[in-house]
Amino acid sequence: MRISTANSYDNTIALLTKRQAELAAQQERVTTGKRVMKASDDPVAATLAETAANRLARTTADLRALEASRTSLQQAESGLAESGDLIQKVRDLLVTAGNATFTDAEREDVAKQLEGLREQLIAVANRKDNAGRTLYGGLGGASVPFVDLYGPSGNGVQFEGQRGQAAAGNSALPQALDGDAIWMRVPQGNGSFTLTLPNTNTGNVHTTMGEVTDVALLTGDDYDITFAEVAGVMQYTVTNVSTGTPVAGHVGQPFVANRTIEFDGMSLEMRGVPAAGDSVELRPVTAPTDIFSVVQSAVDALRYNGPNESAHHTQAMARAITEVDAGHDRVLAARGRAGEWLNRADSLNSQMENRSVDLKTEQSRLEDLDMIKGLSDLEMQRVGFEAAIQSYAQVQRLSLFNAIS
Repeated sequence: MRISTANSYDNTIALLTKRQAELAAQQERVTTGKRVMKASDDPVAATLAETAANRLARTTADLRALEASRTSLQQAESGLAESGDLIQKVRDLLVTAGNATFTDAEREDVAKQLEGLREQLIAVANRKDNAGRTLYGGLGGASVPFVDLYGPSGNGVQFEGQRGQAAAGNSALPQALDGDAIWMRVPQGNGSFTLTLPNTNTGNVHTTMGEVTDVALLTGDDYDITFAEVAGVMQYTVTNVSTGTPVAGHVGQPFVANRTIEFDGMSLEMRGVPAAGDSVELRPVTAPTDIFSVVQSAVDALRYNGPNESAHHTQAMARAITEVDAGHDRVLAARGRAGEWLNRADSLNSQMENRSVDLKTEQSRLEDLDMIKGLSDLEMQRVGFEAAIQSYAQVQRLSLFNAIS
């Protein structure tokens, strides 16, 4: 079989072109630092690198979402800290207002301070984050979650947000807290029942907030403690208003100040000196109150100027302090939960950053070029290409006439 000179030259040119393309490709790899620039370079590595890139993109997005949640939580936790300080100031004023020697003017001064603190509490509850989202709107639904409707025909502060708390995920945390659960679910009285004095009382009898001694004996009924003077002796009678029957063992009993009485799983201590016809109303707690109503009720009590205002002030301040303490506990619990989420955010952030580093390392291992080997291969291909060109030039000049001469 005879191979023509032209065919030999064509094959040589094709080989040189191929080597030139390989040299150009290697130069591009060295320039970009990438070993795999398209799927055909290494199909398996390209597929795995694309998978790593997708996971890295999702992790980066999760990090951004986590950072936004953490920023909101930090602002919410700061607001709860401020709310706790305001509630503590309210409590201090309530203790001060319990001074029996205070004049009406001094009580009015305390009432005005309490009104100012109430307004500050509402402002904190309506606070927003840097993105304009409410921090305590629960699941959303209102740009101003706490609306103050207090007035002659109003109902105090109403929660206009959506109750509930978004659950924390593996890569995201809630960006808003349930303000309803924080400020609008304060137990009334001691949490089981309340003790109040009718405005018709003329004596100075008042009571402690009472406590539950046996849950199994609780009836959930309404009770009245009435006082009457019989043969010069002040007596009290406990009546179950719901059933209309007196409580056994507490009918016509001599009144002794500062003595604890106990009935139907409840106990309380009566203080002061009652007048005939006075009474104390004991009612079971059927619904929670809110911290704003607690403060406003204390303000209203301080401005009460009816009969025997001293006993009413003492009773109202004692109840307000008890409820404020319960409200403060809820704020502290919410702040603790926010702190736990912030700690979790730090942990998640560390985990996702480590994951990002791992994914970048994996992607680099699959795509990037070993620069030392790449430069070495480039130099070898360059030298080989130059040698091939020089050899081809020498062979191209050969002819039969050169051999004859």
